[in-house]
Amino acid sequence: MKKWFVAIAGNIGVGKSSLTGMLGERLGWEPFFEAVSDNPYLADFYQDMARWSFHSQVFFLSRRLRHHHQLLQRPYSVVQDRTVYEDAEVFARNLYRQGLMSERDYRSYRELYEVLSALLPPPDLVVYLRASVPTLMARIAQRGRPFERSITPEYLEQLNELYEEWIGTFNLCPILTVPSDRLDFVTNSHHLDLIVEKVLEKLQGREVVEFDP
Repeated sequence: MKKWFVAIAGNIGVGKSSLTGMLGERLGWEPFFEAVSDNPYLADFYQDMARWSFHSQVFFLSRRLRHHHQLLQRPYSVVQDRTVYEDAEVFARNLYRQGLMSERDYRSYRELYEVLSALLPPPDLVVYLRASVPTLMARIAQRGRPFERSITPEYLEQLNELYEEWIGTFNLCPILTVPSDRLDFVTNSHHLDLIVEKVLEKLQGREVVEFDP
């Protein structure tokens, strides 16, 4: 049986972790979840973002690249919560655009990212969960994580714009875009069935029609 490597991408609160777990359970794949608590720069970063943004992003990049490499070695199918590409194309780029990472640091970071990511085979499929800011805010509020209370609609909109820019140019592997404003796979099993069906169609190289829940 062929093994697959599928990565779930999308903004904060869109449901990446939920879909990772559900696809893993439904398809018998190993789920691999994002972990940020072990970043030794994170506390310093939140105290002084301009000073520590480069250090924090390099740590995230190296950790994500290591995980990506490890997942490629798995003998069975895996589904990953967040891709290595999002760190660079969305979050590091946003820090640079907001003036929280210097030009010199950002150029060094990009060079490192581009060299290392070029050496790694991409996933077989990226599932991009697209959602509007009101949907993201509602889901963030629903899950009630204290450290997410300070997230603003403006910040989510900035990230959404960067996600769309990245997805619009990403060509390393096929992309399945899920309209998460109208597909609530957490509470609606039919919506999950649809996503599973489209994921398998994409992996098998079949043409995927629009979602129609």
